[in-house]
Amino acid sequence: MSILAVFKRIFKEMIRDKRTLAMMFIAPLLMLGLMYFLFQSGSDSTADLAVHNVPTEVVKAIDNKQVKIHHVTSDQSAKEIIRQNHYAGYLTAKGDQLIMTYENADQTQAGILKQSIQGGAAKLKIQQLASVTKQQASALKQAQKQLQTLSARLPQTSANQSANSSQTQRSTSNLKAPTNYTTKSHYLYANGNASFFVTMLPIFVGFIVFFFVFMISGISLLGERNSGTLSRLLATPIKRSDIIYGYLGGYGLFAILQTIIVVLFCVWALQVQILGSLWLVMALCILIALVALAMGLFISSFAASEFQMMQFIPLLVIPQVFFSGIVPVSSMDNWLQVIAHFMPLYYGASALTDVIQRQATLIDIWEPVTVLIGILIFFVIVNIFSMRKYRKV
Repeated sequence: MSILAVFKRIFKEMIRDKRTLAMMFIAPLLMLGLMYFLFQSGSDSTADLAVHNVPTEVVKAIDNKQVKIHHVTSDQSAKEIIRQNHYAGYLTAKGDQLIMTYENADQTQAGILKQSIQGGAAKLKIQQLASVTKQQASALKQAQKQLQTLSARLPQTSANQSANSSQTQRSTSNLKAPTNYTTKSHYLYANGNASFFVTMLPIFVGFIVFFFVFMISGISLLGERNSGTLSRLLATPIKRSDIIYGYLGGYGLFAILQTIIVVLFCVWALQVQILGSLWLVMALCILIALVALAMGLFISSFAASEFQMMQFIPLLVIPQVFFSGIVPVSSMDNWLQVIAHFMPLYYGASALTDVIQRQATLIDIWEPVTVLIGILIFFVIVNIFSMRKYRKV
């Protein structure tokens, strides 16, 4: 009977908690639906390829629906052209050698270009061999006709046969041999053996910083509210804005320390290459952490317990991973791209990717940085106003 009594109590508590029921039965369906649309729309990824002084036959062989060809006439270096236009690769030719430079910031796009280059080379070789074979057949057929004509007019002597044979050999030797193209590859970031982790590092770093700061700040403020500390603090003449700034400063200090440890661990322990400024990477991570901190403080006001705080993760944190670049946002449907632009981690991961993998400066990433600062200011203001409901006097 005691087991039945416990069962009834748990069952009644769960039935009363509508939020928990929604998270258990509705949230998984929303997440699966979102993943379906994300990975469906990301299946037709494309890669931008710049070509310079490349034979037309090679360009035609490489061109396909997954590669966007951009003809470049500038004599700038491959690195400059790729950086300025955000191309996935740059292809040029010197004689029979094709020189391919990969940005290598996106494994999907790099893989598309590699397959296209390899497939194009094989296709070109087959076409050239077929053309030479056709020319040889035509030349032999023509020589055979000439031989038959001469044989009908002249006596069948060994000298005539030798002359006809020499003429046939000259006709076939004039055929153009197929061009044997070789490919030499360069990589602006990492190398050809770069793992998925290396190329996804900016996204992983941004997410780890965001996730842990979000959870720690939200649960900490929730604990102070449930213990009555926040109520006693609000009973004093202290300003609501001072409380929020104090929380941001206190938790922000630990967020900064966490960011430094995470970044240095990636550089020293994992030996991950960072092309841009290490200090700029740290500054971006600190900005992401502050945004997560402000969001965590705001969301905690809607939760009555730590368990309810955890329930916001599937709705607010996990979706941001999908919109941060694991699935290329540019290949998503338009309505999904609109949702992506409301995700702070989309801007944070974009800026980190540009600095780590494309050697971008602060001027180059001013747009996502400005948006992140705007999001931070918005949540700080909202947090100040949300403190009204906790002030009893």
